[in-house]
Amino acid sequence: MRAGAEERPVVEIRNLAKSYRRGDQVVQVLRDINMDIPAGDFVALMGPSGSGKSTLLNLIAGIDTPDSGELRVDGTDIGGLSEADLAAWRAAHVGFIFQFYNLIPVLTALENVELPLLLTGLSRAERREHAEAALAMVGLSDRLEHYPSELSGGQQQRVAIARAIITDPTLLVADEPTGDLDRASAKEVLDLMDRLNDELGKTIIMVTHDPHSAERAHHLKHLEKGVLAD
Repeated sequence: MRAGAEERPVVEIRNLAKSYRRGDQVVQVLRDINMDIPAGDFVALMGPSGSGKSTLLNLIAGIDTPDSGELRVDGTDIGGLSEADLAAWRAAHVGFIFQFYNLIPVLTALENVELPLLLTGLSRAERREHAEAALAMVGLSDRLEHYPSELSGGQQQRVAIARAIITDPTLLVADEPTGDLDRASAKEVLDLMDRLNDELGKTIIMVTHDPHSAERAHHLKHLEKGVLAD
């Protein structure tokens, strides 16, 4: 963690609650969540299936909105944003890393990484330069023109990480980033996430079932039936 990372929380959560409706039933997914995440931290969220960890990640990332409570990211109360403002905030502040990569199969690695930059004012040449730099950072300079089907699972995940960091986001959120990888590929991805955290000071929040992956985090948060366990 960077020096001084404890000085201010980049994520502030107070009394957060979230429920979903299933037919006539209301299912409480999260209850009274209170948590601070300092800038530059690497946090793992763990818990059994149905514990609410992915829901909490989605709330922090602005994919969903809470029923009640306060959720601030880098000083912005994202729970109070309109859908349009939330989408714009998400594009500027959050990089997503998914279990199954979510790459577009008809686009090359370079084109997949460029995608988030299409919403910016950068020229085509500038977008390519940024994407090449991001792919170099994840060790894939020799795979720029390869399609996802021509890449291994680990390489696809590294392309996805390059896409996640291309806009220099406030947060990197990862939902089971090694869940579809063999042990060697998982280690490569975790090593890369360590570098992004240690060398670039990226704040990372990761949902995982894997204790080996969780060991890479600086802090572990455990959810049980929608409540943060001590």
